[in-house]
Formats: sequence, structure tokens, C-alpha cells
Amino acid sequence: MRMVVRKGVLMSCLGGGEGLASRSLSPRPHYPSMPRYPKRKPTAAGEEDLEATSKSVAEEKRVALFSVVGMTCAACAGSVEKAIKRLPGIHDAAVDVLNDRAQVIFYPTFVSEYTIRETIEDVGFEAALIKVEMKENSALTRRLHIKGTASSSSNIDYVLQAIPSVQKTSVILATEEAEAFHDPRFASANQLNEEVEDTGCGSIFVTTGEDMNRIELKVDGTFSTSLVRSSLRSLPGVDAIDIDPALHKITISYKPDQTGPRNFIEIIESIGSGHLKASIYPQVRRKELHRHDEINQYYQSFLWSLVFTIPVFLTSMVFTYIPVFKQVLDERLVNKLSIGELLRWILSTPVQFIIGRRFYVGSYKALRHGSANMDVLIALGTNAAYFYSLYSVLRAATSATIMATDFFETSSMLISFILLGKYLEILAKGKTLMAIAKLMDLTPENAILLSYDNEGNVVNEREIDSRLIQKDDVIKVMPGGKVASDGFVLWGQSHVNESMITGESKPVAKRKGDTVIGGTVNENGALHVRATHVGSESALSQIVRLIESAQMAKAPVQKFADRISNYFVPLVIVLATFTWLVWFLAGKFNSYPKSWIPASMDSFQLALQFGISIMVIACPCALGLATPTAVMVGTGVGASQGVLIKGGQALESAHKVNCVVFDKTGTLTAGKPVVVSTRLLKNMVLRDFYDYVAAAEVNSEHPLAKAIVQYAKKFGRDEENHVWPEAQDFTAITGHGVKALVGNKEVSVGNKSLMVESGIDIPTEASEILAETERMAQTGIIASIDREITGIIAVSDPLKPGAREVVSLLSSMKVKSIMVTGDNWGTANAIAKEVGIDTVMAEAKPDQKAEKVKELQMSGFTVAMIGDGINDSPALVSADVGMAIGAGTDIAIEAADIVLMRSNLEDVITAIDLSRKTFFRISTNYVWALGYNIVGIPIAAGVLFPFTRFRLPPWVAGAAMAASSVSVVCWSLLLRNYRRPTKLDTLVMSKVVVD
Repeated sequence: MRMVVRKGVLMSCLGGGEGLASRSLSPRPHYPSMPRYPKRKPTAAGEEDLEATSKSVAEEKRVALFSVVGMTCAACAGSVEKAIKRLPGIHDAAVDVLNDRAQVIFYPTFVSEYTIRETIEDVGFEAALIKVEMKENSALTRRLHIKGTASSSSNIDYVLQAIPSVQKTSVILATEEAEAFHDPRFASANQLNEEVEDTGCGSIFVTTGEDMNRIELKVDGTFSTSLVRSSLRSLPGVDAIDIDPALHKITISYKPDQTGPRNFIEIIESIGSGHLKASIYPQVRRKELHRHDEINQYYQSFLWSLVFTIPVFLTSMVFTYIPVFKQVLDERLVNKLSIGELLRWILSTPVQFIIGRRFYVGSYKALRHGSANMDVLIALGTNAAYFYSLYSVLRAATSATIMATDFFETSSMLISFILLGKYLEILAKGKTLMAIAKLMDLTPENAILLSYDNEGNVVNEREIDSRLIQKDDVIKVMPGGKVASDGFVLWGQSHVNESMITGESKPVAKRKGDTVIGGTVNENGALHVRATHVGSESALSQIVRLIESAQMAKAPVQKFADRISNYFVPLVIVLATFTWLVWFLAGKFNSYPKSWIPASMDSFQLALQFGISIMVIACPCALGLATPTAVMVGTGVGASQGVLIKGGQALESAHKVNCVVFDKTGTLTAGKPVVVSTRLLKNMVLRDFYDYVAAAEVNSEHPLAKAIVQYAKKFGRDEENHVWPEAQDFTAITGHGVKALVGNKEVSVGNKSLMVESGIDIPTEASEILAETERMAQTGIIASIDREITGIIAVSDPLKPGAREVVSLLSSMKVKSIMVTGDNWGTANAIAKEVGIDTVMAEAKPDQKAEKVKELQMSGFTVAMIGDGINDSPALVSADVGMAIGAGTDIAIEAADIVLMRSNLEDVITAIDLSRKTFFRISTNYVWALGYNIVGIPIAAGVLFPFTRFRLPPWVAGAAMAASSVSVVCWSLLLRNYRRPTKLDTLVMSKVVVD
């Protein structure tokens, strides 16, 4: 994960929150899960505690992802999950039947990946380990960039080690970097930054221990394993090496900011003196291959079943009505055994035992582990029909008086229809995965790598595999080509189509210094791009991981289906047995007229058909597919719209949202403050005034300070390289402003509180100007020179286009809008009035925002918090749904449930509307799946038969069962046609016209 600092949220000495007037970084909220301890200097005893903590953290969890081949329904997934959870050392397990995956969180001290894989195979499914990684909450090494030298390295070391769970630190002010090895379960990333900032220095996140890429290389030629391993180990940033001599495969985990795959290839090839050839190991998409094989298997099985089933169907239901064929089929061979009965027996046997073998295997594996799935019902139903028919045929062959009545067409047609249904179901389920497949195909296969001489001139360009791109490489992107990695433009200008990543339909202009995202399409001019995020760090890789994780996470409503699935099959077997018994006894004791029994049957056979029909019409698969198929399609559609939804939980919560809490800065406003006016209260040249003010503010990282310094540059001769007067005795007063000595003059720049605490009188004229700026939704900053108010600078953060319309649209959706901000009441009320929000909470600290969210929840609202994902993280976590807006390429915002890739407010409406549409699909799927079983099972049991003589033959019941699963998947697939509300399109068009 790479934390990207935006909107100046992580500030240095001046401190800073979102509030433009208060300019304060509110005190850290008290997180219940992060116990705070008094600061202490490390002692000998403390070092022992540190060592003990290290040992406890070493007992960390791992996450293993397995591919599981052969699962067909929710019951299969349940049996795998149950078997895994029985193992010692398993923290949690989740099985995704749609993606054929199992994710297991475990303690490696108690159980290994090998044992887990063996357990899955014991259940009866093929398993392969895809990857293993450290759990998110295990120990991490975080690197910070230290700005300023207000504190010594020992002081920074001390405050970092005083944070709970920080075990080891390293601070080097010469390189302006600090490293902290800690457990994020007890200390957040922001907490590290804030502790450093408390020392008077600025702190910006650089990277974490999670920044680890992994690559597989293929080596052609004979090589020494130990020599290759030691040579690769000598490279900086190499974390782990795994060599498989049999496959000539080397797997390397490394830090992308220190080394890369081309370095590995050069080292390996240099070992063999030209005899070794290294390259990227051929990537095989196991999931796609398995799905293709599975589709082909079901297709071939269905075709073969037709070869045998069609003749069975014709001899039992068609030819019996054609005199010529009927005479031949009724010809007796042995006693009462006819040719037709013998043919049906011969033809149905391979269908039952060869083509239908998969159902026997599946039911055996399920029953062996104490569970029952769809295969059990199919095997029981078809076996009942087949073996009764076999008994009838053998009895006819050995008797001169008893005629045979067979159901061979029932078993063979049942298996054929079920195979057809499974084939169609797998085809449909494959389409639900298209979102991820499309994203994975966005990255170009090759890239043009540029080489420079010492003077910065391009001396060479060559085509390389895009997977060999390393950090800081310069890539040439031709017009019409795809950008090979995330980075920024070094040279050239063009327009880039980012719709496939962000959903933004209009091409975005790019010039020197602008960032680009890997996988996007360069429209016209050539660009030279310096790579900044490669491999697993790239935005595209993170999006794919996020979607895969989202599809793995179960929605709470899925638990309802899981509970039903646990008892469904046993209940159906009991119902089928009971139905057969009731009808059989009713016939035995003449409880219904003989005329009800079809001419070709007796009472036993009629009862048997009712029992078989119940077993084959009941469908737990439709229930199991109802939620995951809709979630999978919904998250994929969201990704294409620039809305990344983190799983079923977020979808289910978002559809209930009836109150939206907006942060102000960066959410309702652009988050880029600009100076709009300056009012001087003393006779002074404006340029001289800004020289003093900018000289003090240039040492601050606050966004207001940056806006003032940027504006002040306009008065200089050299706007790019302006040199400000030297500022001495610089002091930052958190939440108030700054003080400095500039040219022997005492300069103070900040809010009213700074002036009051400094004992500087604020004249009436200045107070009136401040009140006027607040009424205009601007922030007034006071500047004093030699303890006299010299001027007031008005800074404005303009509203985002369409903010008012979005609030209005939310109101039409019966969603209440509230604004919570750290800014002053005057500015907050002015902004709220402008966008049409009635309820405002101003001058709120981060923990107070979270309390406001909880207060709304206690009032009965389902709350969505919309913020920038950094300062608003307490509120984002507290809300029912946290939405991080304007994340851009920084999509790894852990606090948010939904990440909006663009800064467009209308995406909030898209997220809520999409979640409502998705949950409507889920609800409809459950209504259909439950309704189908509730209506179908009684009809199959013969409830209508006494009144209408209508009964459901087993083969028709089997066809209906297959159709139910397919219909649920297809209904979910219709969500792919999702279109956001038409009012939003009108809003976008109006914005384009304004632009």
C-alpha cells in the first residue's frame, strides 16, 4: 500500500485540519481499539517488553488463497469450509463457489498450507495454492519522510517507540527518513505521522512493508541453485527467493522501489557466462483454463447423453404411438421382457453410470464429510428411477405373467437436462467474471523503454515486456497506444482516455508533470512517462485485488441462504420419502379411486414418481447463487463506473442509506484554496506585504499557507524560482497560525485566536472585514507586522461543479444531506446555504465527526459518510457506509467501504443507486429461488393431482430445477446493462457546457 498525500492533509509544523479558518489539526481521536499509554523512554525493562511484543507479533496470521476445482453449488462450498474450519490454527475461511477459490486465514505455527490443501482434497475437490501473504494486521515496516529539523533523531526515535506496538525504529535525519516496525492493530499510519508532527517536524508517508512485488522467472539452462540464490540475495530489496529446479522456475519477492525484474535477469544471465537465459515465466490463467475445461466437459457430457437419451425418449414416448414401431418394440424376448424395455435398459445404463458418474462422486464426497448437496438429490432421484426400472425388467424376464413398467427415460432424461442446465449455468457464471478479465487485459504486453545519456538526451529505445518495467524507468507511449505503468509525464502533451479505469468518459489533457494511470489509452501526441508504481503497486493491480476481495466477501443476507442450505437437502429427502409413503399407503388402502392411476402404472409406481419428482425439483443451487452472482456483477459494473465497492456488506448497507454526511473541504469544495482578495489596513506596498507574509508561510505545509505563497509569487520577477527573505525563530502554533522574525520585524499570520493569544488588538475594521469574508464563504487570514494588524487575506475554496444538483438529487431519492466540517461557522453556513444543505456542524474535530455519525445512527438513520479518506477516517469507520471520494490512483483507503475513483460528487448517487439496483436483484433472486421451491415442491408432491389430475413427471421436474439456477444467474447478469440515473447524465452535460 502506498499512501499518497493529497490536499495537504498530512501537515507539518503549522498543523492543519480541513477547516480553512481554524487551520488546526484537531487532537487525535481516541480509538477504542488503539490503547494509549503514557510516553516513556525505552529502558532495559522496556526492551524486554519490546522483545516480548516482537514474539507475540511474530505469531502472526497468514492469508492463503487456494483454487478449488469441482465445486458446483453452495453445499459444496459449505462442506469445504466446514472441513477447513475443523483444522487447528484456522482463524477464518471463506469459499467462493463462483470463482472456485477458498481464502483461509490461519496461524502457521499450528497448521500449514500443505495440510489445508490436503484437507480440501480429502473433501473430494482438486486444490492448488495460488498465493500466501501476511495478514493485513501483522507487523509492518513503515517509512516516513521527515520534513524540517526541529527535533533531533533521538527525540523522534523516543516518540515513535512510545507508541504501542512499535518495536523498532530507525531515524536518519541526513536522509530525512524514519522507519518504524510496528503492529497496525494497535497503532494506525496516521498516528505515526501525528506523533512525529508533535515534535515540530513535518511527516509524510513514503511506503510500508506491504510494498512487496512478486515475480516468477524461467531459466533455460543448467544452473547452481545455491549460486543463483546467493547472487540474487546480494541485490538490495530482495526479500524472499523460491527456486523450483524441476520447472526451472525462480520466484522472487522484492521491494519495487529498490530493485526490479530486469536486475534479476541480468544477475542470473551473468552467472552462466552467456549459457543461461532468463525470462518471465509464462503466465497461465488457471481459473480461465479450468472454466474452459469445465464448460467443455459439461458440453461433451451433454452431447453424449443426448446420443443415448434421445433413443430412450423415442422408444418410450413417441414410437409407442406409431403402430409399426410399437409392434416391433412390444415383441417379447424372454417371458414378458420386450425389445423396447431391453433397449431402454441398455441405452440408459451408460447415461446413469458413466455420463452421470460425476453425481455419484460428488454425493459420495459430500456424504463422507457429513453434508449433503445437489448431487445427493440427483443421485437418489435417478437411482430410484433406474433401479426400480431394473427390478421391473428383471421380474418381467423371469415371469410369464408379470408385465414390466420401466422409468428408464426418467433417469436418462433427468441427467441430460441437469447436464444442460449446468452447462448453461457455467456459461452464465463465466460472464459475471468479465469485469475482472477486462481489467486484467488492459495492460499492454510490451512497452518502449528509453535510455538517456548524462546530458538527459534519449540515446536508445527498445521494446521490452511490460512486466519488466521497473520504478523510475522512462517509457515512451505512442499515439493510440496504452500507458504501460502508472507514472508522470516527463515530456510531451496529449489527451488520455481514462474511462476504462475511472469511468471518466471525456479524455483528460496531459502535459509535463501530470500523472497517468497504467492501462489507459493515449489519444494523440507522444508521451515520455516516468514509472512510479509498477507491478502490484499499480492502480490497475490494486483495483483488481479490491474487486477480487469484494467478490470473496459475503453479504450478510448470504448467511440466510447458507442457513437454509445446511438443512435443505436432508429436509427434501425426508419430504420425498414421506410423500412416497403417503401416496403408496393411500393406494394400498384404496384411499383414492383406481381411475386416478395412469394405465401404465400401479399405485406403487405412481407414489414413486411423486417422490422422485420432489427430489429432483428441489434446488438449493438457486439459493446459493442468488447473492454472489449479483454481488459479482454489481462490483464489476461499479468498477467500470469508477465506483469500487468493497464487497457484499458495503452493497447491502449502501442500499439502505437515507442520510449522507458530507465533509466540506475536498468533498463539496475542490480542496484547492486560492487567494481571492487582500485588504491592507496600513499604508504599505502590496509586494512588500506579501514578501513578509510569504517568508513566514513558506515554512508551512498547510494548504492555506501554500495558497498564500503561490499567490505571493505573482508579485516577484521570477515566479518559478522566487527567493523569499530569510525567516528566523519560526514557530508554528497548532490550530492558530505561524510566527517568525523576518528582516527584524515580528510577523504573525493566522486566525483571530492567534492574534488574541499574542495580545494583538484587532480593530473594528478588521473584524468587519472578517465577518464579510465569512458571509461570502471565504476564510479570512490576519497578518500582523510588529504587533499591528497590517492586512487581511481572503482565501476561497470553490465549490465543485454540480454540488447543489447532487444534494437536490439525493433529496429526491429521500436521502437527507448533512455537512460536518472543521471550518468556522460563518464559512460553513455560507457553503451549506449555497449547496442547499440545512443541517450543519462546524468547527468539528475528527472524533466529533465520528460522534455525530453515531448520533445520527442512534436516531434511526443509515448513514453514509463522504470524505477524503484521510482526516475523516474515524467518521468513515463509524458510518454504516464510508465513501472515500476523489481517491484517484490512491485506491487503497482502508477506512472506506466504497472508493470513488473520481472527484465527481455525482458518483455518490451512482454508488447508492447501483447498490439499490444490485440489492433489488438479490431480493428478486431470493423471491424466485424460494418461491420456486415453495410452489414447485408441493406440485411435485401431487397436491394438484386429486383436483386436476395434473402431475409433474420427474424429467420435467429435473428440467425445471436446471432452469431455476440458470434463471437466477441470468437475472443477475441483466445488471450488466445498468445505467445510472438519467438526471445524472443531464448534470454531466450541463457541466460540460459550463467547462
